[in-house]
Amino acid sequence: MGALRYTPAGTPVIDFVVKHRSRQKEAHISRQIQCELHTVALGDAAKTIAEMNTAGSVRITGFLNRKSHTSQQLVLHVEHIVKI
Repeated sequence: MGALRYTPAGTPVIDFVVKHRSRQKEAHISRQIQCELHTVALGDAAKTIAEMNTAGSVRITGFLNRKSHTSQQLVLHVEHIVKI
């Protein structure tokens, strides 16, 4: 996880990677799913994440967007996060 930093306007920002593992059914066949998502949080969500223990499960709501206007890499922007 990256360190909590601040934008020039004073907004807290943190970058981190979410690792997802689950079993899902596709066409009635069980599949093991694993992926990593590059993730960014701003404001209160960034402060919450900076104070969290990095181990364990979380529920995240947010949206996907490109890393920049010239990149096709997706980044998950966190709007809300809770430990589960």
